Amino acid sequence: MSQLAGLRRYALSLTRHEADAEDLVHDTLLQAHQSRRSFRPDGNLQAWLMGILHNRFIDRKRSAAAAARRDEAAGRLQPTFAAPQQEDSVRLAQVRRAFLELPEEQRSVLHLVAIEELSYQETADVLGVPIGTVMSRVARARERLREIEASPKKGAVAFKIVGGRDDAY
Repeated sequence: MSQLAGLRRYALSLTRHEADAEDLVHDTLLQAHQSRRSFRPDGNLQAWLMGILHNRFIDRKRSAAAAARRDEAAGRLQPTFAAPQQEDSVRLAQVRRAFLELPEEQRSVLHLVAIEELSYQETADVLGVPIGTVMSRVARARERLREIEASPKKGAVAFKIVGGRDDAY
């Protein structure tokens, strides 16, 4: 299924735990199979599946057991790093950490728009919110990422260009 990779990425973005993400994708595919008659042949399959996945996630979020697992998983997702080999891997880890710090509403919208490349309208359909809400959440998410980027954390290491000039660009 060509949609599987996108479903997994979105599920991991929402749950922040690999095993929970796989369970969510499995539940989504099962629900999609059971509801296959509700899919319009002229509809967007990706948006339909993402909508099911999102709704399954919300259902799980309301469950106390799932909330306890996510809380536990959030603590395990804090990556630990040995001396990084490449600056890119460190930068990617910083961006990932900042992304995971976003509130769930902003994180899910930004994931669908920026990573899954859904349009604002498709994202609004997936989440069941007005397109203006999607636009607002994307703007707030991007602003929050800029704020996180601008405020260095205590103990963070500032990078210095070695063998070049900081103002080379």
